[in-house]
Amino acid sequence: MNFKNILYALSLCCFSAMDGQVQSPVKKEIQYLSGTDVKHTKTWDFWATAGRKSGVWTSIEVPGHWEQQGFGGYNYGRDNVTNGKNFRYHDEKGFYKYQFNVTADWKNKDVYIVFEGSMTDTEVKINGDLAGKVHQGAFYRFKYNIGDKLKFGQKNELEVLVSKMSADKSVNGAERLADYWIFGGIFRPVYLEALPKENISWTSIDAKADGSFSMNVHLNTKTVGRDIIAEIIDSKGKVIGKATATTSENDSVVNVKTSIKKPLLWSAESPNLYSVKVSLKKNADVLYETSDKFGFRTIEVRKEDGIYLNGTKIKIKGVNRHVFWPEYGRATYPEADLIDVKLIKEMNMNAVRCSHYPPDENFLRVCDSLGLYVIDELAGWQKAYSTKAGEPLVKEMVIRDANHPSIFFWSNGNEGGHNFDFDDDFAKYDLSNRTVIHAHHKPGNAINGIDCNHYEGYYSTQEIVKDTNIYMPTEFLHAMQDGGAGAGLADMWELHWNSKKGAGGFIWDFADEGIVRTDLNNFIDVNGNNAADGIVGPHREKERSFDAIREIYSPIHITFKDLPEGFKGEIPVENRYHFTNLNQCTFQWELINFNGKQEDETGHTIIKQGTFVGSNIAPVTKGTLKLSLPADWENSDALALKAIGADKNEIYRWVWKIKSNADLLEGMLKAEMSKTVSIKETDVAITLSANAISVSFSKETGELASLKNENGAALSFGKGPVMVSGTSTFSGLKHFKEADAYVIEASYSGDLKYVRWKMQPTGWLEMDYEYTLNGVYPFAGISFSYPQGLVIGAKWLGKGPGRVWKNRLQGVTFDVYQNQNNATQTGSSPWIYPEFKGYFSEIVWMELSTLEGKFTVASTDKDLFVRLFDFYGINGNKPHPQLPTGDISFLDAIPAVGSKMGINDGDVKKLGPNSELNHINEPIKRSLYFYFGTPKIKEQKEEKLPK
Repeated sequence: MNFKNILYALSLCCFSAMDGQVQSPVKKEIQYLSGTDVKHTKTWDFWATAGRKSGVWTSIEVPGHWEQQGFGGYNYGRDNVTNGKNFRYHDEKGFYKYQFNVTADWKNKDVYIVFEGSMTDTEVKINGDLAGKVHQGAFYRFKYNIGDKLKFGQKNELEVLVSKMSADKSVNGAERLADYWIFGGIFRPVYLEALPKENISWTSIDAKADGSFSMNVHLNTKTVGRDIIAEIIDSKGKVIGKATATTSENDSVVNVKTSIKKPLLWSAESPNLYSVKVSLKKNADVLYETSDKFGFRTIEVRKEDGIYLNGTKIKIKGVNRHVFWPEYGRATYPEADLIDVKLIKEMNMNAVRCSHYPPDENFLRVCDSLGLYVIDELAGWQKAYSTKAGEPLVKEMVIRDANHPSIFFWSNGNEGGHNFDFDDDFAKYDLSNRTVIHAHHKPGNAINGIDCNHYEGYYSTQEIVKDTNIYMPTEFLHAMQDGGAGAGLADMWELHWNSKKGAGGFIWDFADEGIVRTDLNNFIDVNGNNAADGIVGPHREKERSFDAIREIYSPIHITFKDLPEGFKGEIPVENRYHFTNLNQCTFQWELINFNGKQEDETGHTIIKQGTFVGSNIAPVTKGTLKLSLPADWENSDALALKAIGADKNEIYRWVWKIKSNADLLEGMLKAEMSKTVSIKETDVAITLSANAISVSFSKETGELASLKNENGAALSFGKGPVMVSGTSTFSGLKHFKEADAYVIEASYSGDLKYVRWKMQPTGWLEMDYEYTLNGVYPFAGISFSYPQGLVIGAKWLGKGPGRVWKNRLQGVTFDVYQNQNNATQTGSSPWIYPEFKGYFSEIVWMELSTLEGKFTVASTDKDLFVRLFDFYGINGNKPHPQLPTGDISFLDAIPAVGSKMGINDGDVKKLGPNSELNHINEPIKRSLYFYFGTPKIKEQKEEKLPK
């Protein structure tokens, strides 16, 4: 099903009972007073008491935040930290007015006005009369019965007073004084719902994996002799089960039970949904009818063991998500929910934590439909609601959300925002009695057998999983800027996957929380470092951790780095699905040749390809994928393998080189040549020339001193090589002829042994060097200087498209890539990805386009990292990690990047083995090839697939 079809199906699911067109008198009827979402609004009258556009009656679109429409002022929740304890938050109020008609047909019905969410204290009047008690709490659905206040068949006036800050200090502490943007206004829809006088207020379902079905039906009134009939309907519309009960005296809650044989079970891998139609009858007459979607599944927390779904132990691959879009803040629309769920699943994640409040309900519907395990969280960032303020909010949250099969746990607040009085409240409204957790950041706050402690490192996690509790951090690997998230995840995931009580966890967090500031010329503001925490940008721009997570979390786990000697098409694989056999997946292999040998070419050409069904490899077992490759497969440049899941979505694509670097460079290094190499020596330099290229070396330093191509400008590349770690002291140059080439050899004392330059008649300049290090180092290799401001872009054959760190080498694949020079700092405007600057891995060749012309570097040796210019992963107290000297580096080892919770070199190693410094205790030799111009490539014919 394509994007539009999915969205259409979900919109039918979401709004079938809310379109205002339902004619049946026994079903709930809906009349929207606001728009249905932030992209489909209605205009109300509005008055703001303070800030921008205040003090006058004007208009506003509902739903939506008033800040995004030019009213009031902006606050980030931690502005009291930024500005000091005497700081005063914007606390404007908004007066809303709206006139509406109500059909006379509703006169004998119960009519409610429903608010899906309003920030924060909300007073509602109908025709001048209070609808009920002021509602406190921003993220919760609330309603008032207003039938006695309406004028049926006439115009009615709705007046709403919304106070941005609550009169209840505990509500402000739980919701407002937090590490996220805070807003004001009616930000979710408002509508009327009309029901028969006898109706069903709400239901709570418990549907188990064994097919047992139980449902509490909550009636709006106690009546004797009413029949409750529940019909279970499958995805094809067939009634497959029925449960009945009859009310007796004093019944306001009626339980109905039945059992279904072998139901299709719900999981994130197979999100099978059923419907239940519930009828309230008096004899043969249907008084009221409603329906809901649900899934059969059994969730168990087996203490001192793990989390089980349908009898199978599962591991959580999750992320935290705010409800947020740059133009709209926390007001949302269905497409945004679908985009986010699809992106989370694209990363091969299976879970999401709704931080730090219940989301719009449509998001839960999408999680039900596409398959994500959900933590639904009561607000309480680091302070809890009072018992008086919070108890009604727990009820509102659970009554709305309890029947969503995607919800696995209830979270009673975040990082100290736990009111323990609430822990037993959730089960009052949730028949399935899901486990309640505390999302906390201090050891010792485990509850119900689950420890959720935040931001532990790899080595402390090793100790925690030896304890009695299951360990499921609800925040870890904080992804501020380019740190955390994918960096360190490979080690952490292996630890959880292989530990009995490691249950996986939730990365902080999904998207940079950047708001379009209508008071700052629509600048997207992430409040400095506070909100640049995402794996994707504000408009879901993919940072490089996105693809790293996708590979690390791939349920088809392949650890091949290189094709082994004697490869015969067999690839060892581990099935890390929990419920899916690999024979439910399909695979496509491709034999490819890399493009890019000519101007403006990138990517690759598919020479041959084939598709096959996966081997019979059961969940959580190992086996082998067998590729039926043609006899001449070794003539291609590389082998690619694409895995496609049972849901027809791509899981990941791996690429392995078939040819060596030397073979891949053969055509490039055989450019047209001149007849000879000439040499010129002065008192200060030695110059080699061939094929219009001249290269000079300093007699004083041994460094490359100047460059000239007669077909272009002089190139500013030089001042190298210099070692980035270790010591070297230049001791002299010697030069001599070697066949058709000419050699200049520099000798050194210290860790750098020698640098040997050889100019070929083609103009290619070969550089061979050797150094020896003994110890631990952040990086190792050599550097040169070149002004970044002269660079237009880069093109390369190697892994890409983005940069890597030592502890985030995943998510990049072999191909020919091209990127324009940009100054992107991850997590900051303008969110141009991939970043131009950084460490790029396994480079075969790289061509830099500059204002002075082009030049190319290549290596016949494996595992070359190229560093481009100055960048950082995290901009904390100081930019981190430290960089090598120079501007362009050719490296054999690069540093790891930390996270917000550890950005110093001594802290980064806490993230695991791959985050430690490089241990180097052996000689390192490498050959580089430079061409200071544009070489003419020796043409090679390529076999291509027929069109």
